[in-house]
Amino acid sequence: MQEERDDARVKPEPRAGTRARGGTRLARLLRTPSRAREAAWWRRHGWFAGVLAAGVLLRALAMLGYRPALWFPDSYTYVVTVFRPRPDLVRPAGYSMFMKLLEPFHGFWAVTAAQHLLGLATGVIVYATARRAPLWAATLAAVPVLLDAYQVELEHLLVSDTLFLFLVVAAVALSRTERPATVAAIGLLLAAATLTRTVGQPLIVVLAAWYVLRRRVGLAGVLLAAALVPVIAYGGWFYATYHRIGLVGANGAFLYARTMSFADCARMNPPADLRVLCDPRPPESRPPSQEYIWSKDSPLVKLPGITFSKANDDLASRFATLAVTSQPLDYAASVLRELGRTFTWDRPVYPDPEVYAYYQFPATPPGPPGRYPAQVGAEYAKLYEQGAIGTEIVEPYAGWLRGYQSVVRLPGPVLLALLLAPPVAAVVRRVRGPRQAGPPAWLVPWSAAVVLLVVPPAVAEFDYRYVLPAVPLACLAGALIVRPDLRKRSENGKDFGNDIPRNVRL
Repeated sequence: MQEERDDARVKPEPRAGTRARGGTRLARLLRTPSRAREAAWWRRHGWFAGVLAAGVLLRALAMLGYRPALWFPDSYTYVVTVFRPRPDLVRPAGYSMFMKLLEPFHGFWAVTAAQHLLGLATGVIVYATARRAPLWAATLAAVPVLLDAYQVELEHLLVSDTLFLFLVVAAVALSRTERPATVAAIGLLLAAATLTRTVGQPLIVVLAAWYVLRRRVGLAGVLLAAALVPVIAYGGWFYATYHRIGLVGANGAFLYARTMSFADCARMNPPADLRVLCDPRPPESRPPSQEYIWSKDSPLVKLPGITFSKANDDLASRFATLAVTSQPLDYAASVLRELGRTFTWDRPVYPDPEVYAYYQFPATPPGPPGRYPAQVGAEYAKLYEQGAIGTEIVEPYAGWLRGYQSVVRLPGPVLLALLLAPPVAAVVRRVRGPRQAGPPAWLVPWSAAVVLLVVPPAVAEFDYRYVLPAVPLACLAGALIVRPDLRKRSENGKDFGNDIPRNVRL
């Protein structure tokens, strides 16, 4: 009896109106019969589960219809780096290391399967992060990454974009945390993204600025340290290989190609050593920007040595800098024109039919690589596959996917509306009521989406596959502007499907 009284003194009952942290909800859940728990789960998450299941089916069709993978010219460079571990002058080695991890499976099917799983995981992350909004809004936010036909096709290509997409979305999803260990994980994710595609570099600044805005300067320092240590280490490896500072050695060449859409040497008046890079044709008669990097007729490609040598890249960088500073308005107009391609309703052929065709599920097996570097990569690809390489098209699965791709995609104007909605909603809320304390939750995914859309056409060129990593972030930002007080109605399952609130207040 005395021991019982001592236990009562040591563990007093909680006061009325209080609740042990998580205990009451967990106890109620455990007391609920399993069938009731399942029914409750389906009422809350059934629509998302259906969307996820459809996404799984689409990816299964891709694996069955196009075996083992679809190839892109960049694919061969990545495979070469798997067997020759060294920094590439054009593309960082992060994706090659991802492929290296899957090499024991001796098949590119493992790479595409892993990428499809990353695509599905990205959809789950978007849904889970957007659940601070109503569940119907969270489900809609995950639809494009799970069901867009071009997203599924991108996951089946042997390129770095799917891995990059997953790393960035995962980092953004964790950005509400204030735990130092998790913030360090965000930095490592951003470092991995940067070493997969260099466009990830400005995202490190975006996420660090987010913590500064929240007056968590120490956490911003943790993020920067965790992100920069791997990046600087890779830069040291790059310097030891090429005796050049940076992560790649092609920044000047790509910016040069970007400026050739408007550069006028008569207005620039370049010095003699730069005039070799001039194109006498008027801008409206010139080819797309990428031709100035890869075409044998490009003034840059005609220079002695390889295109991306330090001397050639420095020369191209000087030319590009002069073009931008001499014609800033022309440069801005050119970037806006390229950016505008993101928001068209249809999907016109660009930059040329060959590149455009790589983003479509093909009806016939793609041809072998043509350029010499691609031929070298093909030999290493045979070593990776331990056999012949190519793409086997299996019907009817491939035909079903081609039909689906001709109908289902996210139109450009919808993406533009998603990007405009958060700032417009912020203005409306500020007019209607007092200012929200602290930065809004949509700011990080929105900022990251804008960066991913603007940077490629500003420093290189527009490409349809560069748009897709920004889509889940834009959708997440759009979902997070929906009033959280609408969530209660959606969670009870009554309003989730057919009775979506008609008058969604911002």
